[in-house]
Amino acid sequence: MTDTSRTNLVAEAFEAQRDRLHAVAYRMLGSHADAEDVVQEAWLRLSRQDTAAIENLAGWLTTVVGRISLDVLRARQTHPESPYGSRLPELVVTVDNGPVPEDDAALADSVGLALLVVLESLRPSERLAFVLHDLFAVPFDEIGQILGKSTNATKMLASRARRKVQATGRPTVARREQREVVQAFLAAARRGDFEGLLRALDPEVRLTVDTPDGVVVILGATKVAAGAWLSAATAARGRAVLVNGRPGIVSWREDGAPLSVIAFTVVDGRIADLAVVTDPAKLASMDLPDPA
Repeated sequence: MTDTSRTNLVAEAFEAQRDRLHAVAYRMLGSHADAEDVVQEAWLRLSRQDTAAIENLAGWLTTVVGRISLDVLRARQTHPESPYGSRLPELVVTVDNGPVPEDDAALADSVGLALLVVLESLRPSERLAFVLHDLFAVPFDEIGQILGKSTNATKMLASRARRKVQATGRPTVARREQREVVQAFLAAARRGDFEGLLRALDPEVRLTVDTPDGVVVILGATKVAAGAWLSAATAARGRAVLVNGRPGIVSWREDGAPLSVIAFTVVDGRIADLAVVTDPAKLASMDLPDPA
């Protein structure tokens, strides 16, 4: 086999793994851009290897992506770009075509904004162990090799991460019920009904607003309801969408430029988390639907 033929075969094998590798890196890092950088670095490392000596290409690539992602997470902790907990995962906006089976809603929940927010609270080693094992079924001994830990120690890391995820990610409701809660919230906003807003909000609700000047975090139902951040006009002009699989609203200015994207996380019948993007540069980078 010529060198060119071997290179082409390796490239084809890598492309067959690309989507899965991107998914691993995205769950690790919460950023599609960072995930793409990690996948590209994995390809560069593969291109420098004697691929004939690699018995399990998928496993080798997963290990490389895991190690690179772990380095990125550790670098973030050493040189954080923003205060802890204030960085929003990237938001993927899709058209909400109406009611869907609850199984589909549960699947969207499993990879949605809430999980990414919870993963941000894990230590890098815990996040790696949880993501690779619980989400991608990588054996503990292989994860241990990435972390430089024994299989038993790696199992303990994954178990600790799983407990944190389960404790933080309280049971969610079906998407139909989520919509009803969001609609009640928006109706109260349009009416200026403060008590109605409080009924729709979890007492410990967290509002994160990504503005041109940085990220603003507001905690507590009273402060969120009193903030007047969502005007009746904005709510009325908004179009219902799905944001990372959760109910959301996109609104536009009169000139057609996007004004904001809002993602709602509903837990136990109340809104527990709101993620709002108003930064024009961030909005311009999103693939948004056309105004309704």
